[in-house]
Formats: sequence, C-alpha cells, structure tokens
Amino acid sequence: MKKILFLPLFRMQSGHHQVAEALMDMLKKHSNGIAFKKVDLISYTNNSLEKMVTTGYLKWIRYAPETYNLAYKNLFYVPSSTEWAFKWYQTIFLRKMEQLIAEEKPDLIVCTHGFPSYLLSQLKIKGKCNIPIINVYTDYFINNVWGTQGIDAHFLPSQEVKEKLMSMRQIPKQKMMVTGIPVHEDITKIASEPKTSDRPRILISGGNSGLGGILNVAAQLKRLTEFDYFVLCGNNNKLYDEIDSWNLAHIKPLSYISSRVEMNKLYEDVDAIVTKPGGVTISEALRKKLPIFVHSMLPGQEEINLKYLKEQKLVFELNQKRPFEQQMKETLKNKEIMEKWTTSIESYHKEIELDKPEGMVEVMKLILNLEEDSKLPYISSQTKVI
Repeated sequence: MKKILFLPLFRMQSGHHQVAEALMDMLKKHSNGIAFKKVDLISYTNNSLEKMVTTGYLKWIRYAPETYNLAYKNLFYVPSSTEWAFKWYQTIFLRKMEQLIAEEKPDLIVCTHGFPSYLLSQLKIKGKCNIPIINVYTDYFINNVWGTQGIDAHFLPSQEVKEKLMSMRQIPKQKMMVTGIPVHEDITKIASEPKTSDRPRILISGGNSGLGGILNVAAQLKRLTEFDYFVLCGNNNKLYDEIDSWNLAHIKPLSYISSRVEMNKLYEDVDAIVTKPGGVTISEALRKKLPIFVHSMLPGQEEINLKYLKEQKLVFELNQKRPFEQQMKETLKNKEIMEKWTTSIESYHKEIELDKPEGMVEVMKLILNLEEDSKLPYISSQTKVI
C-alpha cells in the first residue's frame, strides 16, 4: 500500500491543516489502496518547543503587530533572506526530518506549509531524500520559506503566482498546476440562489483565534438593524458569550462548526461574508461566489493576501472610519459595482486548471505511479516516481 505524508506546521488549527485535511478526505473518497498521515514537525521534534513557539507567535501578533509585520516582510518576503533566518536552527530540523522520513517511509510527501518544504528541498539538494514532494500553497502569494528545488509538483493559488515562479525560480511549467487554494469538496461550487428577503443576511467570520478585531466589528452591529448577522465565533467562547449576552434578534453567534456540509449550507443561506483575508476562508467564499467584505487583517500574510485580492477586485475592503452597514448596503445594491465584481470572480475561476477534486487526486496518484501519464498533461516525464 502506498503512503502519503502530509506536513502542515504547528498543532493549532490553521489553513495549513484545513488544506491538508481537505486533500486527505479527497483521497479517501476518490482512491483506494493509499494510506495517509498528517504530522506537525515541530511537535514531532519537541512538544514543549511547539507550545512555546505557538504561544510566542500569537502573543507577538496580538501585542506587537507592527514589529511582526516588519519582521515577516524582511525575513520571508525579501529575496535571499530566508537562508540566513533559518541557518542557526535548520540543522536540528533537518536531522528530525530525516528521522521522520525513516520512521514513516512515505511514498509521497505533501507540504501545506513552507518550512517543511524548505527542509525537504535542502535534503534533496544534499542528495539525502529521493521521495516525491508536492507543495500546496495556502496563501495568494509564495514567501521565501517555500522550497522549490527538487519539488515535483506545485498546487498554485493563481496564474499570477505560476508566472512568478516560472520567471523567478525557473520551475518548469509542466510541474505547476493552478488549483486555487484547495478547499474541502463539501464546499460545493454551486453558487447560492439570489435571495428574495428585504433583509440581507451577512456571515461574519474571523473570531476563532480572538485576533483581528472581530469583536469591534460585531459591537457596531448593536446599533444597526437593517441586516441580519451570523457571527462565527469558532472556539472563541468569550466572543460567543459576549454576543449572546446582547440578546438581539438580528445578531446570532455561532460556535465552532466542524461539519463542512453544514458550513456549505450556511454559505448558501447568506448574501455576503465579512471576514479577514485568510487563504482558506477567502477561497471557500470565492468558490461559492459570495461577495467578500474584509473587516481587518493580521500582519504579514493576511496583509499581502489583501493586496492581491484588492488588485484582482475580488474583495471589498471596509473603511473602519465609515458606518459598517452603510458600506455594505452601498456595495450590494449598486448594480454597476456588483457586475464588475461578478466579472472579476468569473475571471478568477477561469484561471483554475484543476478545478475538480478528482484532478488533484489524480496528480497524487500519478506521482505514486498509480495512474497513466496520458491522463494529466501537467506533469512532465521528468517527474520522479517510485
């Protein structure tokens, strides 16, 4: 039986884990005879280290976002800086990565975070790894953490990123597939039906970690009563209890939703989503062709995501100095604005080369030597198989 090892980073739930789980469920549904496992390298290396790094990361973003943003861009978004940033501790993790591979004996490795990809690329360069690797990117840009040398396939968020990789890192076109940021296939592509109610229904997301200013957004809604709001609180019990204590008919807090089918129905029941520019949530909303309003962003990755999304006219950024509900009303009821947005959404979907879950599964099966090469033109004959 062939085995695929999925490598996100950290134990906390994030887009890296959601994408890995979406792909694992696709494999479960559309293939036989393939085993798979998800491992966080930091926890594997040392549980206490993982807890310390995660806690430090969250505190840094919460209490010093400006310095985090500056550090992220200088270390991971400026060419040739990553090697220096990782040099002092990469030896430890390279050794642990070799140990993990020896223990798990995978036939394919799928990286949904840049750091495992970087380490595996280094091992390939040193001739210490001959296992095929797929990079699956979870933002709308690629930072310098991601390894590219020796990587066998790339699942990319957009044509723009594909073109940048070809020009900047000389990756053969045949190894790159535009998939969008993969989402669970229970999040169907069928768009929701136009609503007939005079009261638009708005989904507000981004409260799971307690970061990103969502409570400030929700607090504004107490004074606004023209729309109905559903606030996704995730595991943020403090946020849920606060909103629930308001006892307002037009604002409903929702706790963590584990069912993708339920989440899909929620998307189809609302007219728009207010969220942060995290890769997976945005990708799900784009798949549903749901108007997206950005209420706030975390420094670093989300700020760069937002820049891309605004350039492509895929989202609407809310002005914190203007009334919250008024901005949405002006946008959603403006026919010209919504027609331009629809055109942008259609252009985004036309760029995607592997749109169906079966396509991504077939790429993995091809690399595992379980499919005929003729089924997928995207992978060159130089792709390594075992």
